[in-house]
Amino acid sequence: MPRLSSALFLVACALVGWPASVRASDPCTTGVGANLTTCSPGFICVTNMNTSLCVVDSQSSSAGGSTAGAPAPLPTVANISPQWAAAYAKARPVVANLSNSDKASLGTGLGQLGGPCIGNTASLSSIPGFPGFCLQDSPVGVRFVSGNSVFPAEINAAATFNRTLIRARGAAMGAEFRGKGINVALGPMMNIMRAPAAGRNWEGAGGDPYLTGEVAYEMIQGIQSQGVQACAKHFINNEQEHFRDSSSSNIDDRTQHEIYAHPFLRSIQADVASVMCSYNQSKDTVNAYVVTNLMSDLLHCSVNGTFACENDGTINKILKGEMGFQGYVMSDWYATHSTTPAANGGLDMTMPGDEFFGSFSTYFGDNLVNAVKQGDVSQDRLNDMATRILAAWYMLGQDSGYPAVNFNSWLSFLGSNVNVQGDHANIIRTIGGASAVLLKNTGNVLPLHAPQSMAIVGTGARSAILSPNDCNDGVLAVGWGSGSASFPYLVAPLDALSARAKADGTSVSFWTLSNDLNLGPNAAKGQQVALVFITADSGEASYTVQGNAGDRNDLQAWNDGDEMVEKVASVNNNTIVVVNSVGPIIMESWIENPNVTAVIWAGLPGQEAGNALVDVLYGDVNPSGRLPFTIAKAEPDYSARVIYDGSGTVQIPYSEGLFVDYRHFDANDITPRFEFGFGLSYTTFSYSNLKITGSTSGGSRQPIGPGASLDPWLHDPVVTVSFTLTNTGSRAGTEVPQLYTSPPASAQSAPFNLKGFDAVFLNPGESKTVTFQLSRYDFSTWDVVTQRWEVAQGVTGISVGASSRNIQLKGSITN
Repeated sequence: MPRLSSALFLVACALVGWPASVRASDPCTTGVGANLTTCSPGFICVTNMNTSLCVVDSQSSSAGGSTAGAPAPLPTVANISPQWAAAYAKARPVVANLSNSDKASLGTGLGQLGGPCIGNTASLSSIPGFPGFCLQDSPVGVRFVSGNSVFPAEINAAATFNRTLIRARGAAMGAEFRGKGINVALGPMMNIMRAPAAGRNWEGAGGDPYLTGEVAYEMIQGIQSQGVQACAKHFINNEQEHFRDSSSSNIDDRTQHEIYAHPFLRSIQADVASVMCSYNQSKDTVNAYVVTNLMSDLLHCSVNGTFACENDGTINKILKGEMGFQGYVMSDWYATHSTTPAANGGLDMTMPGDEFFGSFSTYFGDNLVNAVKQGDVSQDRLNDMATRILAAWYMLGQDSGYPAVNFNSWLSFLGSNVNVQGDHANIIRTIGGASAVLLKNTGNVLPLHAPQSMAIVGTGARSAILSPNDCNDGVLAVGWGSGSASFPYLVAPLDALSARAKADGTSVSFWTLSNDLNLGPNAAKGQQVALVFITADSGEASYTVQGNAGDRNDLQAWNDGDEMVEKVASVNNNTIVVVNSVGPIIMESWIENPNVTAVIWAGLPGQEAGNALVDVLYGDVNPSGRLPFTIAKAEPDYSARVIYDGSGTVQIPYSEGLFVDYRHFDANDITPRFEFGFGLSYTTFSYSNLKITGSTSGGSRQPIGPGASLDPWLHDPVVTVSFTLTNTGSRAGTEVPQLYTSPPASAQSAPFNLKGFDAVFLNPGESKTVTFQLSRYDFSTWDVVTQRWEVAQGVTGISVGASSRNIQLKGSITN
């Protein structure tokens, strides 16, 4: 194909949401000096409509093909929720009266530029009131629009360990998607932080499957409470950006179920409307799933294995079979490679619809109708595809009174561009404060009490010079790529701190123009307190930002951040470090410096970044954030790392198995710098009076079959763990108690496994009884022989504490 032909594929741009005046002319290469952002190798810059994007260079890879799978059966599925049952009852008679052309149309996108949204399907006059679907990014807010909010990233939502706030975040986001007339919000994202430098980790909820599953559950409940369909993504094993067009991730069956599939099971329990399959290829075996992390959706490449979006084993057997998923499976953009294999492999909707950008052809549509006519795809399968899609529309009540689309992603001047922000700045600021993790606080230097003088140092403190939507220019509040959105405004820490300082009569000295290792420390000399802001960014592989092609090159702070901390600490004995990063950074060069008195991991807090930080620094909010990942002393301490070098089909062995993040540190007795679940407070708490009641014995479980992983025998609470939590300090605050199980040795599990948490607010001297309910599933492991969940027999330890290594209470139960 000739370069820049219509065969170029439209993919995510890191610098999303430029103002209209910039979009029309800005190339994909932007910034100067250290802030240079370019398209990654294998991608080139092209302008489509009024948006500049990095797209795959079609000359960089060769073409291949796909193989067909067997037609998928349509078995009866157990444990279906009443909501899905009612929706199917409405959808089935409607589908029965549709032509095959209309049925296929329900699952066929109109092409990348076929409508105002990122993804669009056609309206059908044969279905009363059906206008087609509008599908839109992103997991932090509505993308490619104005009048929207930008929420804290999902990694920050996870750091709150607060189900109420996470659900409120989902509801607020859902209200904005609904207000824009969007049917499907493309989130949440639930891939696991296996390799801490992986580029899209910040879009997910960290390194633990239980926490990730709870975040996904609450987000979906919140989004869908507004009548918007949520989309759980990416199914499955998309854990690094390097070589995603030429790599194979090799995962065993037990690890797949217990670590990587668990968040999707929780999504199904939340009645998620849709699941997005990824670009991967995979092999389906009983004891191993070999998943190829391949962005061949754009290139028609083929290696040994089956594309994830036509994989009978993962979609039909695990997702729709074991897990009983009743919604529809959509492809990631251009992740469809065939008609018959995709349909029979479980794909229900192809997105954005065209085979490749501008192709004016599709794998579904008439090709799907012909496949049914020829007997390659059964009539039942086509009916099933249409029913799943239409049932989701009915289940969310989108057939009555749903707003029309009022924006255009490609031509920003079209549409009424309704402002949907409402009062969402309040929940954004609240989550920003609740997700800030206090890592160090020597001598209780925090909270601040109207210091006489203050220095503010580092580019991460100021507003962006070019645009808040440029990568790592000024305060870092989200990463880059399709997981981002356009800021309506972004409150910089410098501005929020300056306003508070003015009210307190504090003099402020600052240097934030650059990370000059001389000028920054000069501003800190003689000041009562010095705040140093450092950052680390990442995103999708389509862009290379400061030499980082999606994944971070290492776990160090960017822009000489570590050196800046050391320099400032050498001239100021009260240096406070604020870290805005996509995940963990290595802090060893300065964390034990006695002049570094406090450290806050602020993460990616969204548009209210500065205000949320000031709330915590001055004690208006007592820090309650907890790490959703482990911060190591050295990157090799982690069990898995991004693979940066290789040729051909690069193998990514998931040889660590179950031992991801803290599980690996615990199993191998490695001392982290800060453990999973860690976070300090301005007050203190005590734990007492542990009680464990109940039993996993008894009951009647269902036989193996479709929907068996939803069996109430597995998930109904059978064990109760309670204890007393007391605020023993002088300030009101929120504590995050965490429950970990230690399965019997025969289970060959990790020493500690998170199975419960809560966020409990207590006034000084106040006590509350905290209760956790555990199910048989919480005591179970996936048995690769019986191919079902089995309760681990023997003594299981139950530990409750303030982090994975700060255990306060211990007990046990015998199964």
